[in-house]
Amino acid sequence: MMPAIAAVQTAVGRKTGAECSTPVNWFPGADGSWLIVASAAGAQKNPAWYYNLAANPDKVWIETADGKVAVTAEQLHGEQRDEAWGRITAASSLFARYQQKTDRDLPIVRLVRRAG
Repeated sequence: MMPAIAAVQTAVGRKTGAECSTPVNWFPGADGSWLIVASAAGAQKNPAWYYNLAANPDKVWIETADGKVAVTAEQLHGEQRDEAWGRITAASSLFARYQQKTDRDLPIVRLVRRAG
């Protein structure tokens, strides 16, 4: 498993409508997607960027060393989340420590390349 890789995710703000960019770590999904965790380093509230992705899941981009890619954001639940969480924590124990710091389940968002 690869360790977390730095990237920049950009989404349209739910309140402002403006593009907002945030550095994030990502992990490769089993299906070629990008997995990101709304950890906020274990804070009690989700990071602001998470709400932007939730409000505008089809207005998201991820920029990696390979360039900027238009993606669709989807929060994972159930078995899909459990499988992704296992992949993430195997790659980076830091995220397991973040989970220990908070009562909320850290949201995992899968970014899938948009068609076209």
